[in-house]
Amino acid sequence: MRDAFSNALVRAARTDDRVLLLTGDHGYALFDGIRSACPDRYLNAGVAEQNMVGVAAGLAKGGFRPVVYGLGAFVPVRVLEQIKIDVCYENLPVVFVGDGAGFVYSHLGTSHQSTEDVAALRAVPELVILSPADAAEMTACFELALCLARPVYLRMGKADLGAVHATPPTIPLGGILPVRPGGGPVAWIATGSMVRTALAAAERWPGSAVYSAPCLKPLDADAVAAVCRRHRVVVTVEEHSVFGGLGGAVAEIAAERAPTWVCRVGVADRFSKYCGTYQYLLGEHGLDAAAVVERVEAFLGQVGATARAA
Repeated sequence: MRDAFSNALVRAARTDDRVLLLTGDHGYALFDGIRSACPDRYLNAGVAEQNMVGVAAGLAKGGFRPVVYGLGAFVPVRVLEQIKIDVCYENLPVVFVGDGAGFVYSHLGTSHQSTEDVAALRAVPELVILSPADAAEMTACFELALCLARPVYLRMGKADLGAVHATPPTIPLGGILPVRPGGGPVAWIATGSMVRTALAAAERWPGSAVYSAPCLKPLDADAVAAVCRRHRVVVTVEEHSVFGGLGGAVAEIAAERAPTWVCRVGVADRFSKYCGTYQYLLGEHGLDAAAVVERVEAFLGQVGATARAA
């Protein structure tokens, strides 16, 4: 996924001389391509992320199309106020890229893990939030971000859980993408790295539909409501807190437009207890495929018990 981002950035910079990159002293090897192709449009702002966002806002006002890169724990979390006031308040065309979303930087502990970024940004007006599932979605999301000419946060998570698409899909703003057709009582809507996990977990319920949500804000209420009407239970899966992310957005739509059971699978209201590998932390937080199956089975048992009681 990181390579797909780097390649898309270089293509955009070669095509449009307004595109430039600002980084907060991260991603050196990742940006060999743009440093080679367009060295005058690579700016290392140093360990000064708040200032970097202000610089990007000024560049956007001057007609440039800045791409601001940092680890997800720093961009957007450390610079939330600057994103809100410097960029979104004036609806400036700045693309923020938060690398290492979720538990990617697992060994570095809570300070470098990012499981609250979407929740922090969903309430900021004018901002689009994109969360690609694989390299193909990353390419499509980056192209969409530059076409929108408005503030965008692009959430980049783990890249080695497997491809979802063979080629870059067409991503309508707010749309959800069917990645496995199906019917039955259970449907899955997942985002980012968890789309592959949802596909694996859904094997426990053969024939259940699986969707990818590469756009978390806006989220197409009509499309989500249609899924809710077709299925008794909708399972959301995300490498993010269960509060304020995909699960919350789907539950809000279901409550208002198509009441159904929504099982939110994500990070509980706690920090990581230990450091370890990425796979270890997915297991600790119940986000590997086996744990997701167990969580959904328990939820379906609760649904059945409630139905019998009624």
